[in-house]
Amino acid sequence: MEYRGIFDTHAHYDDERFDEDRDTVLGSLAGHGVSLVVDPACDIASCEKTLALSEKYDFLYSAVGLHPHSAESDGEGNWLQKVADFSKQGKVVAIGEIGLDYHYDFSPREKQIEVFAAQLGLANDLGLPVIIHDREAHADTFELVKKYRPKGIIHCYSGSAEMAKEFVKLGMYIGFTGSVTFKNANKLLFAAAEVPEDRILLETDCPYMAPVPYRGIRCDSTLIPATAERLAEIRGTDVQTLIDRARENGCRVYGITEEKK
Repeated sequence: MEYRGIFDTHAHYDDERFDEDRDTVLGSLAGHGVSLVVDPACDIASCEKTLALSEKYDFLYSAVGLHPHSAESDGEGNWLQKVADFSKQGKVVAIGEIGLDYHYDFSPREKQIEVFAAQLGLANDLGLPVIIHDREAHADTFELVKKYRPKGIIHCYSGSAEMAKEFVKLGMYIGFTGSVTFKNANKLLFAAAEVPEDRILLETDCPYMAPVPYRGIRCDSTLIPATAERLAEIRGTDVQTLIDRARENGCRVYGITEEKK
């Protein structure tokens, strides 16, 4: 079935896995019902790449920031000023992707927390939402969100239904990827069923997180319908209705008007 008005609120088209056919993929999205994309950076180099993409494609917007994996490698010197400077360029709609990752621990946890907290403060100063990466760091992520009270998104949500409710109480939106289609998604599906309809977002995290039945291939925004169909099934709603509401939510949190599509 064909759907329309899809907003992929988190996609990494600056990733090297799109180097050979990036323009072809991005040029095909409208024909698959995708009308909006936000491309978050993960390090200083990808900040520059996503800004260039947002200048080239009118439907693509950028977020800038340091991912926890890059906290140690890029989080020295005047890095925060660089992120602030990037935020004032082009079509930047958020500070992200930022957060904590205690699964890989590519950066020391103390450094991750330092860099995350600094960017939460920066986002508040700039009046921008944040895009938060939280992997196996739910308690520390929650405490920092509670302390700084940013507006924004818990991206690729992986926590419990109870934690999702607490994040929503703090004003956050909850992003769901193809992980809701995975075999081990029972806990995640409970959370997906509980998130209020005005706080749910659709995202790919491409080129990662391809949904079933596309596991193992490079993901892109054209695969969002598989995620939307699973979420609609769990939530007992129509797929296009869910897509429309998720787009409205994404536009609200990012401050994108429908006229800019």
